[in-house]
Amino acid sequence: RWLFDQAVCTLYAFCGVLFGLCSLASLTVLSTVCCLKVCYPAYGRCWDVHAARLLLCVWAYALAFAAAPLARWGSYGPEPYGTACCITWEASSREATLYILALLIFCYLLPCLLILASYALILWTVRVSRRAVRQH
Repeated sequence: RWLFDQAVCTLYAFCGVLFGLCSLASLTVLSTVCCLKVCYPAYGRCWDVHAARLLLCVWAYALAFAAAPLARWGSYGPEPYGTACCITWEASSREATLYILALLIFCYLLPCLLILASYALILWTVRVSRRAVRQH
């Protein structure tokens, strides 16, 4: 069972969500920048000077979604087994359902699709360039 009070549960869940979202958002930005550098070298160079801004955006994006339950859009609570805390996945209201859907779309599906598309485009670019080198 969870050994601490609700405030510690909320803090624990907030940190877990924040760092998890930050990790996936960082991987998404990294794959997108790599794609730009490999597939569009002229545009890829300009991102070098914006690394700090990109990191700040990643943290702001993750913070916005992690802080939403603190503003009563969704909620944090004990997991079903009661040993840790996370997002309350059983939506008790329309707002909680919308928060879970927003997490699914903007924090999971969209980042995963961007990562897949980025690496697919990198692989395709490498394949095309290998063919061009072989033909010469």
